[in-house]
Amino acid sequence: MISIEEARARILAALRPTHPEIVPLSAASGRVLAAPIRARLNQPPHDLSAMDGFALRAADAGKTLEIMGEAPAGHPFASALRPGETIRLYTGSVVPAGADCVIIQENAEVIGNQVRFRTQAEPGQNIRRQGQDFALDDELLAPGTRLTPRAIGLAAAANHPWLSVHRKPIIAILATGDEIALPGTPIPPGGIISSNAHALAAFIHNLGATPLILPIAADTRDAIAHAAASARHADLLLTTGGASVGAHDLVRDALADEGLVQNFWTIAMRPGKPLMFGQLGTLPVLGLPGNPVSALVCALLFAGPAIQFLSGLPGDPPAREPARCTVSLPANDRRADHLRATLARDADGTWQVTPFAAQDSAMLRRLTDADALLLRAPGAAASEAGALVDIINLRNNGL
Repeated sequence: MISIEEARARILAALRPTHPEIVPLSAASGRVLAAPIRARLNQPPHDLSAMDGFALRAADAGKTLEIMGEAPAGHPFASALRPGETIRLYTGSVVPAGADCVIIQENAEVIGNQVRFRTQAEPGQNIRRQGQDFALDDELLAPGTRLTPRAIGLAAAANHPWLSVHRKPIIAILATGDEIALPGTPIPPGGIISSNAHALAAFIHNLGATPLILPIAADTRDAIAHAAASARHADLLLTTGGASVGAHDLVRDALADEGLVQNFWTIAMRPGKPLMFGQLGTLPVLGLPGNPVSALVCALLFAGPAIQFLSGLPGDPPAREPARCTVSLPANDRRADHLRATLARDADGTWQVTPFAAQDSAMLRRLTDADALLLRAPGAAASEAGALVDIINLRNNGL
């Protein structure tokens, strides 16, 4: 068995980000930049008024000035101001040549075609300078940036209608087993409904990739090989079930017959020990356990970083947070534990984490009720209630 960290490193080392594609700005939300975004203009493109008021020379603020007109936003004043002159501006109006400040209208007394100000002024007052936000050719967003609404707004302001982004990875999902059926289909004698494919598809969708659910493969080498062949165009194949050591666990053998080069098998973790990774030609294959909790925990720890890496991101593991455990915990064995648990905040805002008493890897409802995974390192010593532990907050990690 290898460690979680080594397994994740081996997976990422075998992957390459997807190739770039050009998409319209309206379709770029959530995608990952493949090329930098540089400003195609100054922002703002001119000196603009930050307030409704009057443009003038600061030196003229104590004088009665002649109002030469107005310049609403989008309608610049055609002439330069001379000493003793002013024009009315509005928020976003271009400051005319000859003016070096704006006095807000609340500090102005208008009498006919003239205005007197109740305050002095400083050069630059209430002016947003050309290029104040960004200047022409500034790099605003680097490759590898996931495009949030804020980033989309910045790209739009920089005058980019099209963006170069990594193609959404296609992640094929193959559930195996004679005993499983998809929701809504007839259940075989002694069988169960398969939840893994749909849960994994939702997880993949949350990460911004495209899930592809394949038909369930029966427990035969031919069926598994045929199903895997239909995923050759995908960027990653996830299998569930059939990767353990039972007589009907045929995934590894069936794919080996087709040329699978196995990188590793079995991880020192619980749940999820029978995890497999290898390469089927150019197709990376990640074999997840069949138990639904094990499949989803392994997806969070391994498939999630892999999908993010394919999408153009670093592929970081799920973030850890500190919490205080409300119960005592026994010493751990050589496998890293991931205990399903609930969270609550104490008076000072610290997380309080309480693991469920039952941790069976087939209890999907228990995982659905959980807020977090309580992490215990291999060989961790026994601890008393109140001890600090690490958690993975499930609600912050797409699960």
